[in-house]
Amino acid sequence: MRDLELYLHIPFCVRKCAYCDFLSAPAGRERQEAYLRALKKEVEAFPDKETHQVSTIFFGGGTPSILPGEWIAELMELLSREFRIKSDAEITIECNPGTADSGKLRTWRKAGINRLSLGLQSADDRELALLGRIHTWTDFLHTYETAREAGFANLNVDLMSALPGQTVQSWERTLAQVLALTPEHISAYSLIIEEGTPFYERYHEDAVLRERGEQPRELPSEEEEREMYRLTEQTLSAAGMKRYEISNYARPGYECRHNIGYWIGAEYAGFGLGAASFLKFTRYRNPENMQAYLAGDFSGREVTPLSEKDRMEEFMFLGLRMTQGVSEQEFRKRFGKSPEEIYGEVLQKHITDGLLKRENGQIALTARGLDLSNVVMADFLLE
Repeated sequence: MRDLELYLHIPFCVRKCAYCDFLSAPAGRERQEAYLRALKKEVEAFPDKETHQVSTIFFGGGTPSILPGEWIAELMELLSREFRIKSDAEITIECNPGTADSGKLRTWRKAGINRLSLGLQSADDRELALLGRIHTWTDFLHTYETAREAGFANLNVDLMSALPGQTVQSWERTLAQVLALTPEHISAYSLIIEEGTPFYERYHEDAVLRERGEQPRELPSEEEEREMYRLTEQTLSAAGMKRYEISNYARPGYECRHNIGYWIGAEYAGFGLGAASFLKFTRYRNPENMQAYLAGDFSGREVTPLSEKDRMEEFMFLGLRMTQGVSEQEFRKRFGKSPEEIYGEVLQKHITDGLLKRENGQIALTARGLDLSNVVMADFLLE
């Protein structure tokens, strides 16, 4: 049986954050119930279940934690009936602080969910308000402590740097306050000003100024952003959290197996509005029209078979996100050629420039290469 990862998209939230361009929006209970019915039907209709065993499950969004705990338990029961789930499967749910009480957290644990991903972003209440978050630092602390009491021994905390008005010092305080809680995993991202969001209207010109090397008015300068980036690795590494991917840090044994699957090209099935799947070298994406989804109409599903060229590119630029890099032996096993035969000039260029290294059969970004990862990865797109 082949391993399969499952992703279930819950596209609902209490309020849309000012920086968010995810496929999510507030909705009433009636719409949520209708969506859950459609989601269950999609799960039931998935083919070839007997050829796969589920290694990870991820409830993402949106904010899955706003749904009643019993609804998530029902989905877990359905997945257990429809799929063979491995006994050691990693099962994650995203949770915004303040949206899950003790009863809900205990219901999730009883249902088999064993990993919680908490969307904090900042320990500074002023920064949280600016982002449009619905919680405070105190709300986060309460949810975190309640999750521990409910039996969650694998907690991730999402953090975001380079926020408008944020200083290196306030970011340093956020890192220190979160580390004092000893979470097992931290995802630390820099803010990206996404088109179509309120932040884009407010800060796009600022972002352009920074890209030109000029001084922005409200966003941190390029130098300050780089300092926050360096401070993140130094502080988390000193606290015993290993950087295993560009934006992810974990204590030994707590790396996110679900996300690693994406980076190494594992098969996954996505259920829900706009959800993506990768099966038998083919990518699928569900329609983003809610009415069509609720009606069970998937005629608008995108289907994209990947050529060998596509798969080589993804193997390299997704795999290089991980600090251990990509395996030369695995590349030969998948494609019948060595990385040197396909990417010889690119490899030599970036090794000479000190951005890539080859050690023990692995090709990986150097510390400087991690800083310039987008530049390096773009060169692995074949003409």
